[in-house]
Amino acid sequence: MHHAKRENEFSADIISVLKKGGIGVLATDTLYGLVGSALIPETVDCLYTARGRPSNKPSIILISSVNELEKFSVKIQPETKKMLLEYWPGPVSIIFPCIDEKLKYLHKGKKSLAFRIPDQPQLQNLLKQTGPLLAPSANLEGKPVARTIQEARRYFGESVDFYVDSGLITTTLPSTILRLKDGKMSLVRKGAHLFIPTS
Repeated sequence: MHHAKRENEFSADIISVLKKGGIGVLATDTLYGLVGSALIPETVDCLYTARGRPSNKPSIILISSVNELEKFSVKIQPETKKMLLEYWPGPVSIIFPCIDEKLKYLHKGKKSLAFRIPDQPQLQNLLKQTGPLLAPSANLEGKPVARTIQEARRYFGESVDFYVDSGLITTTLPSTILRLKDGKMSLVRKGAHLFIPTS
């Protein structure tokens, strides 16, 4: 199995597995995440099945730039884009309205999707190559988040295609979640991000 420390680039193998629709566990900018392509419905189904996550709960999507929002039918105004760049890259996930029926496999009928641009160069670089990744935390629904790859293996065993070991992750805080509606931000969940710009 693959082992790579957090400071290393992700290997070409992992990039190719993710592009082909495989899933695996790696360290995101906040916690260990179970990741897979957000653009392949079958991959999203695999992720939900592996986590035992109720299929009506959307997960956070990691993207490499604000322009990637267009792939998810999320249209933003120039002034909104400026506001987003106050938070991104960083451990802040932002929920946008998304009414596209074709994306129901992601928004689960909630008609909104949450995105984050991670403040982590290796991860950004990975996302530039794989495209947007769905990245729920690496645990079974209702269980504690895996802090080591060993814990993640106990959860997922052979049901995932790879594990990338970045050692013990002690941050227990998930990302802060904000909701953007009609050009205004509101706080949904306070997490790893303490700085909330006033807009």
